[in-house]
Amino acid sequence: MKKRLLSTALLMTLTACQIPAVSNDDNQTKTMKQNTIPEHLDFSKLTGEKRSFELGGQTIFYRAYENIVYVANPVDKAYQTMNIYIPEGYFNNQTINDFNQDTAPIFFPNGVGGYMPAKAQKVEINKRNNQSNSLMVALSKGFVVASAGARGRTLKNETGDYIGKAPSAIVDLKAAVRYLKANDKAMMGDANKIISNGTSAGGALSALLGASGNSSDYEAYLNELGALKASDKIFAVSAYSPITNLENADMAYEWQFNGVNDYQKVSIQMLDYNVERKLIKGTQTKEQIQLSDKLKPLFANYVNGLNLKNHHGELLSLDKNGNGTFKTHLEHLLIKSAQTALDNGTDLSKQTWLKIQNNKVVSVNFDDYAKFIGRQKVTPAFDGVDLSTGENNLFGNAHTDNQHFTLFSMTHNTAPNATRVSDNSVKMMNAMNYVSKDTGAIHYRIRHGQNDKDTSLAIPALLALKLQNTQGKTVDFAVPFGQGHSGDYDLEELFAWAKEISIESKQANK
Repeated sequence: MKKRLLSTALLMTLTACQIPAVSNDDNQTKTMKQNTIPEHLDFSKLTGEKRSFELGGQTIFYRAYENIVYVANPVDKAYQTMNIYIPEGYFNNQTINDFNQDTAPIFFPNGVGGYMPAKAQKVEINKRNNQSNSLMVALSKGFVVASAGARGRTLKNETGDYIGKAPSAIVDLKAAVRYLKANDKAMMGDANKIISNGTSAGGALSALLGASGNSSDYEAYLNELGALKASDKIFAVSAYSPITNLENADMAYEWQFNGVNDYQKVSIQMLDYNVERKLIKGTQTKEQIQLSDKLKPLFANYVNGLNLKNHHGELLSLDKNGNGTFKTHLEHLLIKSAQTALDNGTDLSKQTWLKIQNNKVVSVNFDDYAKFIGRQKVTPAFDGVDLSTGENNLFGNAHTDNQHFTLFSMTHNTAPNATRVSDNSVKMMNAMNYVSKDTGAIHYRIRHGQNDKDTSLAIPALLALKLQNTQGKTVDFAVPFGQGHSGDYDLEELFAWAKEISIESKQANK
């Protein structure tokens, strides 16, 4: 066995002689001598606390290791910490859901929303829906759980410098993964089976974490933090409503919503470390409509340059009017979504963008679909010409709060003394830039709600297509009907998928 079975008493007083070694991750993990892990980053020195919770009429026992600082040189200890939770049964050589102490995958959820700072998540009831959160469900199904906090765009240090601008959040998550890999021998679970999970900006970071595993682009940032010298490649990705591909998201949004000028804009702020969203109604100005008309045709060039194909091998493209096989591809996704809802008894009589005959969804009008769900963001949706968006705030630097990140918005800028971030900083925040057959996670599960209008359906669809067009990747992409911008709404299905890919991998490696 990879981990030695220790008595409960001995586990609670783990000795200094048990120095962890680095797991072998496709020969990409760097070799480490046992004495290279600083004592304060050595998991074997930690003492866990026995806890329990009730779920589905059962008592789930687990051991909690909280507030673990995962880098040697933290910038902000309030956020660069990780909580690790392990099913108690593994300390007694038990099997849970076909997993044991050596084979249990590590569920790695982040709580990032709006690219704001996020603390490590805990085992607790979800305050929004009063349901068990994903960490609780994961533990009940035999997964080890490791949730890392990450810096965000609004953080400042004691001198007033910003310390959470891009790419801080993804660097922090990578550093946390390296902690898990470096301490693999000292922990229950398999650090070669890390499955990330996130929603919205957290979903984008989850996908980016998967796609960019071991990329040298982040090495200098990781070294500065004193991240452990281990792999940051993960096994699988779960991404709900990913707000990603930001440098192309404005074009995609206007391609979908051009001509829809009434909006319900969402105002985002932090409330007790949770993102609070409020709707503000309005109508686009003449200037915003003109910008929309300029952005829409640019999207076709981007799509056509990707040279992506559907599962039939058909090239997906758009013409100068924004029509073509890529648009048809999205319509097929919506047909599948609506048919699933119809088969489940959902009343679709008010969905005027659908055509239904004999209980079959036979067609979708994508333009009518966009009008039906409605616009949520004014033009440009992400790189605001007045530097007012959360994404402008994300791409600031230590001394500048907000910056442009596209040439289009910089050209049409209306803010005084505006600057533009470097292309490299933008690159490091986009999973599309790192998808490769030779690197990154193997498995991806991506969900974008049919009623989600925070970003265009085109954005997650393109990410899924690029992954599907890449050798060695498996992709489960769906557009759940009626779902808005949210996540963790299908945890039973999520963990069934996570178990399936983990078991399949184990069998393939025999």
